[in-house]
Amino acid sequence: MNGVQDYRWVPTRAEMPGRNKKPWQQKGLGKARHGSRLAPQWMNGGVAHGPRGPKSYFFMEGFFQRITGLTTALTVKFHQNDLHIVDSLDIPTENSLYLEQLINERFWGPSVLFVDDNDIMPYNITAASSKIKGLTLMPTYGLNVYSMLKHNTLVMTTKSLDKLEEKILYYLNNSEYRNTPYLKKIA
Repeated sequence: MNGVQDYRWVPTRAEMPGRNKKPWQQKGLGKARHGSRLAPQWMNGGVAHGPRGPKSYFFMEGFFQRITGLTTALTVKFHQNDLHIVDSLDIPTENSLYLEQLINERFWGPSVLFVDDNDIMPYNITAASSKIKGLTLMPTYGLNVYSMLKHNTLVMTTKSLDKLEEKILYYLNNSEYRNTPYLKKIA
């Protein structure tokens, strides 16, 4: 989860306000030895091993696990009839109502992910989708499992599908990559 941050922070004994003075002398009173009232065992003392500020829970899966996840997500989208292939993303007008009608007529759902092979998307679809909530434009190299699962429908151009298929088949069928321990478990 990339967006989750833990901001909790507690002070240690060194960061507590107050004097770092012995509460009583070391010997002669029959009491336990203590170095400071700022130590964790005292009430209102510092905390040992507590949370220490902003911590990110970002975790990147392994390369082949990401490829397997991508193929699985594409397969699931295809079998659920949520993967649609179009020739290009070029629409005749930049009016957002046209794009909304197109999405409603084709029953694509409230959130759609458009994937093209080029970084620079056609102007009309960029202008139309900027006014509609739930539509995302993405190049092929940025496609990931999280984005596919987040959106109801995946719309890809034929060029982006060819490029993605070429990359996936290269890594799954190359003998250098096929002999990795992770792919042996899957097969």
